[in-house]
Amino acid sequence: MGLRQHLPGLVTLLAVALLARGLAALLGVNDLVLAIVLGVLLGNLLGVPAWAVRGVENHKLFLETGIVLLGASIAIEELIGAGSRVIALVVGTVAFSLLLVEGIARGAFGLRDRTASLLAAGTSICGVSAVAAVGQVVDARSDQLTYAAATIVLFDAITLVVYPVLGDLLGLSGREFGVWAGLSMFSTGPVAAAGFAHSAEAGQWATVTKLARNTLLGAVVVAYSIGYATKRANDPGVKRLWLQFPKFLVGFLLVAAIANAGVLTADSLAAIGRTSDWLFVLAFVGLGTEIRPGRMRESGLTPIAIVLSAFCLISLVTLLAVRAVL
Repeated sequence: MGLRQHLPGLVTLLAVALLARGLAALLGVNDLVLAIVLGVLLGNLLGVPAWAVRGVENHKLFLETGIVLLGASIAIEELIGAGSRVIALVVGTVAFSLLLVEGIARGAFGLRDRTASLLAAGTSICGVSAVAAVGQVVDARSDQLTYAAATIVLFDAITLVVYPVLGDLLGLSGREFGVWAGLSMFSTGPVAAAGFAHSAEAGQWATVTKLARNTLLGAVVVAYSIGYATKRANDPGVKRLWLQFPKFLVGFLLVAAIANAGVLTADSLAAIGRTSDWLFVLAFVGLGTEIRPGRMRESGLTPIAIVLSAFCLISLVTLLAVRAVL
């Protein structure tokens, strides 16, 4: 009986997810953003049919499971292999970016809601994946997740085009450009693409630096979880924090530990990665059905202005640091 109640909604999510991935491949755009857009259209123009509601609500479970499996992409050996100087740059950049975006959002723009934390995570760690992971632990609304993810994807597209040109104009070596891109750009795919657009050496350094940066996702998500749980609790003791701590993060850390123990084959890791990608698409379709555009209009262009302000400073600081250290 339970499965029969959920099945129509699950089929609906899958059908829209297939459409999103097909259109994304055809148009060359981000499949998660398309999944959200199609979900918004379904939720606002047609409405989710009563017979599909129970199944569509599973999008929260899909998102949490996708985050758990995302742990398999955390490569500790990439962090170690990057070298002590690059590791120092990675840790320093992540800390600086988090504090900068939070400070600009809350101080200069007066953005007091959870969107500030979502933008900080997406900017400092690994783009949309970090937005989704942090969004779960801070109880962000669907429209906040969507706006933050769309803002990050917008900058991914811009930097993918601009960075290789800047690398040539600045006369950066392959190593310098790769590390700079890996430190300051947002998502892994665009970082690697921009690096290899400059040179093979730049592509290798960009990928390694970005993967090293991604390894800090778990620590940042745990920090946000504890920080927000402490805010919500009148008595922020250990027991209260554990009760409010998102248990799926334990799964994320366990999967990361197993993946780095060397017991999984390359094919297994690739299959886990593909599964995680599909779960995110399904989840974002469901998130889209809950979004009401009127709520997003309240924020206007503020998220874009915040990320633009922070990104310009992050790019400049990391460029100077790379030139000084490498």
